[in-house]
Amino acid sequence: MALFYAMAEREDFLKYLQTERRYSPHTLKSYATDLLQFQKFCSEQYETEQLIGQSHLVIRSWMVHLKESGSSSRTIHRKLSSLRSFYKYARKMGWTDLNPVLKVPTPKLSKRLPVFIAETSMENLLDHFSFPDDFGGERDQLLVTLFYETGIRLSEMIGLLEKDIDAAACQIKVLGKRNKERILPVSKETMSFITRFQRLKRMQFEGELPLELLVTDKGNKLYPKFVYRKVNTYLSLVSTVQQKSPHILRHTFATHMLNNGANLNSVKELLGHSSLAATQVYTHNTIDKLKKIHEQKHPRG
Repeated sequence: MALFYAMAEREDFLKYLQTERRYSPHTLKSYATDLLQFQKFCSEQYETEQLIGQSHLVIRSWMVHLKESGSSSRTIHRKLSSLRSFYKYARKMGWTDLNPVLKVPTPKLSKRLPVFIAETSMENLLDHFSFPDDFGGERDQLLVTLFYETGIRLSEMIGLLEKDIDAAACQIKVLGKRNKERILPVSKETMSFITRFQRLKRMQFEGELPLELLVTDKGNKLYPKFVYRKVNTYLSLVSTVQQKSPHILRHTFATHMLNNGANLNSVKELLGHSSLAATQVYTHNTIDKLKKIHEQKHPRG
């Protein structure tokens, strides 16, 4: 019976995150995994499946167990955050009066600087590399171009629809986290590329045109592994950075914008960040550029 209630509470919480908070499937999966792992730990170490009623000492012992098992501080930090959110929701629902996570110290995280692709490398890829001269090649080039020019997220790229394109205004509408819409400008050259690709897509597929702007070779909706594979393939041609993912192109967009004088608040809005703190991680690269200028231009640099 205890297991049944624990499952019901967990599922109720995940449903809340999905319907009320509009969390992505990837985030929901992470929360579900974290709660299940903690529940399994409680069952094995303390012979109880209940989530409600656990003390901060039990949670601290789980943190120690994760550390001894080789989990990084960042992973432990995320799992602790999942529990904190669950118990906060449990208090809201009246299941408990306490949030035991508040008594558990959060592991300190070392600041990871965003990895990005050099401007010259992106220029070589988009201006000098010859993509395949077919539907797939045109789509791949547009895919990389939009990632780099707009800083769009992977999920936003996959969900980009034909109706979201405003050719006259040279802008696109994207649906971001928690269903927040934002408008992103694109250059006239890129908008011409988009309209040319749309014509190609109409010629490529007979019958009803796919609603999504970018699709697979068979006209199906893009999926994360497909996009990751494409981005990794093309970035490997121009860069030796270890990570070659769509998110690296998002980092690259933000870094290059700031390095070329963009206002921090403007970049925040373009990225769809809810707070300025999330955008400030990119300013270190701007500081590096200022240091180089100082060394080159100051008499005693």
